[in-house]
Amino acid sequence: MSHIAAATLSRRALLAGLASMGALALAGCTTTGTTPITNPAEPVRNAVPPDVLAQYAALPNEDYFVPAADISMMPPMFWRQEVDNVTGQPEGTVVVDTANYFLYWTMPNGRAMRYGVGLGRAGFEWSGKGHIAYKRKWPVWTPPAEMIERQPELEIYRRGQPPGLLNALGARALYIHQGNRDTLYRVHGTMDVASIGKAVSSGCVRLLFHDIIDLHDRVPNGAPIVVL
Repeated sequence: MSHIAAATLSRRALLAGLASMGALALAGCTTTGTTPITNPAEPVRNAVPPDVLAQYAALPNEDYFVPAADISMMPPMFWRQEVDNVTGQPEGTVVVDTANYFLYWTMPNGRAMRYGVGLGRAGFEWSGKGHIAYKRKWPVWTPPAEMIERQPELEIYRRGQPPGLLNALGARALYIHQGNRDTLYRVHGTMDVASIGKAVSSGCVRLLFHDIIDLHDRVPNGAPIVVL
């Protein structure tokens, strides 16, 4: 974390600074009749290896141009990577580890592809076993009636939100069913890097566009999903 040493200003200089620069962050307490000032800390950015950057580069050949994702703002553990299969689930299973904000796609030879995810906020979580009934590229999103009741501004999408970068499901969606019943929960895309590793959605599992595209291409219809 970067650090800027506090500067000591007279009261007159402080007032002038506030008037000309707007609100400033105040730190510590004064013991000499002056107030130390610190600028807000710069966000932490991680150095990203070239091979990882390539995974999140712009995708101009998609139906809608997907810009590069600024994954320097995301903890490296959430970057897409092949790891040992620690899930205890057999090959060919989608596993969502909600405690650690990971999604695994289990592969042969004890390996798995791991992705960082954003999850449902309190009151909207879903867990259990199901299967991926089907998948969609650049899907239409139709909010459930109960969601429209909670958020009347979604009324305009009662018959569906057209596909595109701003669509709630993003570039891809995997639809979770239990038996013949649609759970109404999805594994889908987001462009919000800051949401990965947090509980922010209305229950769905969200991956960066680049990661949901990669996952979509790996997972066949009918694949089991386990949400822990």
